[in-house]
Amino acid sequence: MSFERLIKPCSIAVFGGAQAQEVIRQSDRMGYEGEIWPVHPRKTEILGRRVYRSVADLPGSPDAAYVGVNRHLTINIVRDLAERGAGGAVCYATGFIEAGEEGSELQGQLLQASGDMPLVGPNCYGILNYLDGAMLWPDQQGGRRVDQGVAIITMSSNVGFNLTMQRRGLPIAYMISLGNKLKFDLHDAIHTFARQDRVTALGLYVEAMSDPKAFQAAVDIAREVGKPIVAIKTGRSETAKKIVVSHTASLAGSDSLVSTLFERLGVARVDSLEALIEALKVLHVLGPLMGGRIGAMSTSGGDLTLLADAMGPGLSMPPLSDKVAQGLQGTIHELMVAANPFDFQMFDWDDEEQMTDNFSAFLAEDFDVALCLLDYPREDLCDQSTWGGAERGFVRAARKTHTKAAVLATFSDTISETVAARLMKEGVAMLAGIDAGIAGIQAAVDVGAAWSRPPSPPLLSNFSQQGETFGELLDEAESKDFLARRGVPVPLSRVVRSAKEAVQAAESLGYPVVVKALGVAHKTEAGGVRLNLDSPNQVSSAVMEMSNLCESFMIEKMIGGVVAELIVGVARDEQFGPYLLLGGGGILVEMMNDSALLLLPTSKEQVLHALGQLTCAPLLTGFRGLPPADLSAAVDVILSVANLVEKDPSSIIELDINPLLLMAEGQGVVAADALIRLNTKAIVERNPTT
Repeated sequence: MSFERLIKPCSIAVFGGAQAQEVIRQSDRMGYEGEIWPVHPRKTEILGRRVYRSVADLPGSPDAAYVGVNRHLTINIVRDLAERGAGGAVCYATGFIEAGEEGSELQGQLLQASGDMPLVGPNCYGILNYLDGAMLWPDQQGGRRVDQGVAIITMSSNVGFNLTMQRRGLPIAYMISLGNKLKFDLHDAIHTFARQDRVTALGLYVEAMSDPKAFQAAVDIAREVGKPIVAIKTGRSETAKKIVVSHTASLAGSDSLVSTLFERLGVARVDSLEALIEALKVLHVLGPLMGGRIGAMSTSGGDLTLLADAMGPGLSMPPLSDKVAQGLQGTIHELMVAANPFDFQMFDWDDEEQMTDNFSAFLAEDFDVALCLLDYPREDLCDQSTWGGAERGFVRAARKTHTKAAVLATFSDTISETVAARLMKEGVAMLAGIDAGIAGIQAAVDVGAAWSRPPSPPLLSNFSQQGETFGELLDEAESKDFLARRGVPVPLSRVVRSAKEAVQAAESLGYPVVVKALGVAHKTEAGGVRLNLDSPNQVSSAVMEMSNLCESFMIEKMIGGVVAELIVGVARDEQFGPYLLLGGGGILVEMMNDSALLLLPTSKEQVLHALGQLTCAPLLTGFRGLPPADLSAAVDVILSVANLVEKDPSSIIELDINPLLLMAEGQGVVAADALIRLNTKAIVERNPTT
């Protein structure tokens, strides 16, 4: 289904009263040059235009229609438009699926009525096309015509409305609110707008993700055509999740998995609308950044300190090389210091040529991006002309050295749209506010890092667990046997049913041993584990003390020489399918919430990256004199588990190895405890030969 006619219409039909009139008014204000055909059953003229009585009376098939009437009449009009061969419709009315059972039935009728015709909404404001001036929007908007710009896709009409009112200099090419996403979902919008030549980047306001696989396919297309994406996703807090569920989203999905998906695909995630705007400005002007090496300049040491404090671990201000430092010192005033960050003070403030030379000498360093902190005086009370030397000197230096550059104001009140437009015309981004500006830089760095890696393969498909919610839960002995047959190291063990058998098993295995109660969830909390037993009496006593918990016991050889513990888990999400959880093992995963998620399929590089993000990561590489852990063996086990799921995605519902004990480098790993829940309807080879 193509949405081209709808988003770039040469003719627009409008239906309704005040909302329809605003479509005409705003389109006229934006200089729309196509035909606009108002439709109303009683009026003869609207805003100077002839009014038509019905779809049948229109002079042709409209490329786009704005339907601003009640929900029942909307269905009838959409049916008539579809039969007339219209290019698509925006449906403004509320009261569909978000309004309960009756509304859900009406939404089904709307879908049927639309036939093969594209449709946006219902329950949405619509589409703003600032490239052609077509304002399919029932309200005021604060944007301007542009030759090129970003496309913003939002699941909240009011958020979209507010974003059009920004005064930060962001050029918006398209704004679309998705509403109930009946026929035009998030992935459809990404696919459509990424293909537009004059769109430079895409911004997303996301409340829910209905189809992660389709989302990935659309994002992959955007990457292929060089259109970076930055997103803000709501729903981190429990309160936000409840609001989302009661709004237009039916499924909010796991926020952590959304973040994992974004990182996997190279979609930069930000936490505020301000950061979204600044990130889009960076991507619009500079594109993705291939690293986080920042060169920073200011007349104020205080500003530079604030900047340094705002930077996260992915950004740095590296010292100048000796060659660049010497060159800069030979150019600047004797009281200035050649360093990064560079406090250029006010000695040459009014001398554009000298400022150009100073900045050019500084930018001879190989920075990924250069920032010049400039706060402009207010236009209504002050004179901004004296800032020209520094501004033009920086612009000329950036052009001369071919450096990606941005002017950064410490907060948004000290810039203007006029300055932003002027700088962006010169290929220099204008960022408003240190925190938001740095977040924008970080987003561009994140996209650049992701684009430097090969694209990820498509996500594994989920499977239906209907009727198999619980599946077959294997006890620890069965789980470890399952893993051992697939190459995962486990401790030597015996299953016994009495204290006498336990002592015999311990003697056979060799002391010290571990005694565990089989079939008991959360064994440690229930008193179902005894460690470091080194005598027959200790083993016998442990079994008798646990006899009230279970009927069988596992006797294991105690593992020594452990330098680190991990958890390796497999779980499933209704939307995202199977995924891996990696984290600090034992109680650390719950106590410290020290975990990372990996969607499947995965790779060695992704596993290593995830492990490196853990709080316990220093334990893996050697901490305070401890030897490095056998990370290579741990990665092999993790990939074996991932491969098990990837080969047969329907077989495993849940899997936990906790802890996976890591010995010193070269000494291997052991799965000390395990739990597996199998899908009993899946074909599972319990005794594989390979």
